[in-house]
Amino acid sequence: MSARFFGTCALALASASLLSACGQFGAGTDRPRVAAAPPPLSAPVSPVQSRPLASAAPIGAIGSGPVKVALVLPLTQANGGASGVGVSLRNAAELAYADAGTNDLTILVKDDHSTPDGARDAAQAAVGDGAELIIGPVFAPDLREAAKVAKAADKPVIGFSTDTSTATKGVYLLSFLIEGYVDRVVDYAASHGKKSLGALVPESDYGNVALAEYQQAAAKLGLRVEAIERYKPGAPADAAARIAAALPRIDALFIPGTPDEMPAVAAALTANGIDGAKVQILGTGLWVDPKVLKLPALQGAWFAAPENAGFAGFAGRYRAKYGTDPSRIATLSYDAVSLAAALAHQPASPHFTPELLTSTSGFNGADGVFRFRADGPNERGLAVLQISGGATTVLSAAPRSFASAPSGF
Repeated sequence: MSARFFGTCALALASASLLSACGQFGAGTDRPRVAAAPPPLSAPVSPVQSRPLASAAPIGAIGSGPVKVALVLPLTQANGGASGVGVSLRNAAELAYADAGTNDLTILVKDDHSTPDGARDAAQAAVGDGAELIIGPVFAPDLREAAKVAKAADKPVIGFSTDTSTATKGVYLLSFLIEGYVDRVVDYAASHGKKSLGALVPESDYGNVALAEYQQAAAKLGLRVEAIERYKPGAPADAAARIAAALPRIDALFIPGTPDEMPAVAAALTANGIDGAKVQILGTGLWVDPKVLKLPALQGAWFAAPENAGFAGFAGRYRAKYGTDPSRIATLSYDAVSLAAALAHQPASPHFTPELLTSTSGFNGADGVFRFRADGPNERGLAVLQISGGATTVLSAAPRSFASAPSGF
């Protein structure tokens, strides 16, 4: 499995306050306070397109508080050019720091140069500078190297990779995970009478992970996976024909294709008479993309994703401050820094213990409620959306809190 793929996938994906069991923080100057219940969720349905920035964001520190955390980001690419995504993540951290309304943090900004060696060096520098927590990196190979340094120094990490194999005790993922998308849409399908499933899956790293989770989720819910067909990206016609032959046995069809793949997949569905009005089509959060939403063959399809309002609010405030659109994953940096600011403000020390970071009640960020599992992956409150008229409608709202103990992927 290509670890670099997962970091790249995160960049392609589809704010108010961020709550924790220990306090609330967000825009404004109020100090964090204990909250009786989380506010309504907010998160994304329509992606905001980011524009490359002309130069890298400055290295150095944000804030001057007594608690130090490191922000390890790909501010430059491996070839030395500036990274628009890295700059966007850095700006989001600065925005979160300002919105927190406290001065408990010093955020040590480190450039990993989009390489594993750079990430290792950045993490070593961060530990040497006294960082109690490392936020980032983005790419899976880079996160692995930074995590080795952090674990040796007994410092926790909040990383942004979507590869769950990078997660472990003390290395927590804040990213949008494939597994979460799949679990949510399969659970919704089961609750609405779907019992016999099919899958049309690309031969790719994303497809492999999505299919494995799909089969696991179906087994947990007592659903039958009657037909699985794989296709090479860009060439789905033969696999679609084989799935069409299985239609009498299935009532839902899972297609974890990327936005770039889906026009060809949709054409193959139509050519083989696979009608979404007769078999329920299921997808993933990657479908929050205009070119997917407008495809006639996918009208009526269901997929899981965060809701839109929170990201829209965050993006508006980001534009007002920086004059450009944020990267879609900029909320990860915003929420991680907001969480760090809230925990740093608490009187307890150390500030970033496993018990605090894995609070079962979770936290409420720009993309809705989330929590870290003890073994590293996250769980997010996701909505189930339906494609209709080239847009999305909410079939099942994202939860505002977690009603049960963490599950396993």
